[in-house]
Amino acid sequence: MDFKNENEFSENYQPNSSEMKNNTNSEEISLEKMKDESHSKNSVNAVDATFSVESNNVGEFEDFKETKIPEEMAGPSMGEQSRSNNQPGTKKRKATGFVSTIAAGVIGSVLTLAVLPHTDYMNNFNQNSQNQEVSSPTSSNAVKTVTAQPTAVSTNSVADTVEKLSKAIVGIVNYQQQQQQTTDLWGNSNSFSDSNSDSSQSVESGSGSGVIFQKNKTIAYIVTNNHVVEGASKLEISLYDGQKTTAEVVGTDALTDLAVLKIDAKYVTTTANFGNSSTLRPGDQVYAIGNPLGVDLSRTVTQGIVSATNRTISVSTSAGNWDTNVIQTDAAINPGNSGGALINTQGQVIGINSLKISETGVEGLGFAIPSNDFIPIVNQLIKNGKIDRPYLGVGLADLDQVPQMYYQNLPQNVTKGVLVMNIDSNSAAGKAGFEPKDIIVSMNGTQIANSSELRKYLYSKVQIGDTIKFGVYRDGKLITLNAKITANSEG
Repeated sequence: MDFKNENEFSENYQPNSSEMKNNTNSEEISLEKMKDESHSKNSVNAVDATFSVESNNVGEFEDFKETKIPEEMAGPSMGEQSRSNNQPGTKKRKATGFVSTIAAGVIGSVLTLAVLPHTDYMNNFNQNSQNQEVSSPTSSNAVKTVTAQPTAVSTNSVADTVEKLSKAIVGIVNYQQQQQQTTDLWGNSNSFSDSNSDSSQSVESGSGSGVIFQKNKTIAYIVTNNHVVEGASKLEISLYDGQKTTAEVVGTDALTDLAVLKIDAKYVTTTANFGNSSTLRPGDQVYAIGNPLGVDLSRTVTQGIVSATNRTISVSTSAGNWDTNVIQTDAAINPGNSGGALINTQGQVIGINSLKISETGVEGLGFAIPSNDFIPIVNQLIKNGKIDRPYLGVGLADLDQVPQMYYQNLPQNVTKGVLVMNIDSNSAAGKAGFEPKDIIVSMNGTQIANSSELRKYLYSKVQIGDTIKFGVYRDGKLITLNAKITANSEG
């Protein structure tokens, strides 16, 4: 409704006192008449809006509009207002009821959306996706081939994910036979270990972590690091609920620092899934779960990110030096975390925590073996109890680490290579004619600078049964030796 200011009224219209009086009287009469008519018809209508509704045609409701009183109706004439207010009451009551229904529906929807997040409905809705983070134990006795599961977007909380997966994390204590010290008549000390002696006893040598990844009716399998279980006379397993049992070694691989153990399935309620480590990118959030500094701090969770993928770290193992492919992370990894799980936000194990760089001034440099690398090793250990690799049958030493007195007449330009220290006579090298002090400088035309490169080429480029052409310096002359590679279990 448009209003004019007082100056406009005073300039355009100056009613005399008699007109104002007559108009006032007529307005009072009209108002009294409207009041009587309103009571008699039981209808109440707004004077600033007009609605026209046909109750039998809902589609016409879309054409409802609030109509302002035209400027001409702003005058004192009440006749038009009276006519506007005298619409049939029944139609207006139906319109009012329909509008109320729509309003109630809208209000109900708003209340539903406001209350729903505070109920258990969403938790029940996400239950299926949560159950896929950690696999349910299987009932069959068959050993299944381990595979990486697809990585899916997760809406679960970190606490829920960790709580479920922590039940698949175990503590491992390595007990070894204590060395007995004796002294002979001449004062010489001798040490020995006799497991049948009454005086011998197993003592705790170290501890680590492990991940339960498969279960059947009788056996549950655990993956961990080889250095956690190496040399053990007994392995004690601590489970999430405080129970303890002993484990049996299924197989180990010192070169990749992996081992598989087995325990009675009755102790296991949950197993972990392996994820696809090839999908990781620097910056992805990860969590490390393990037992730092022993079982007293069991199932500790630390948070970090993937700092880098496909890092190559040179490590010294009981099987020799090896360049290990690892995931680098800044999640805290401490002694006792070895063999524990590095998981993604979906709760999948994408790495086995293996080592860290521990030096003064160095922080946040932890490393894990990628799942795509250890899964084939795990499957082969379960199947065969060992890893069948191409076997050359030589003892090696890096040329730049050996005094020159051990090799003679080598050309001045040859500074890299591998010195043959000893030979297994029944091996591929023995049958190919290798001799001590031979210096290997190439394999199938690929330059070999040290023993790590030789092992890397042999284990990643060569299949059992292949014939390899070796470039070898002997007495200062370059010769070629051909060796047909066998498995390490063959003669």
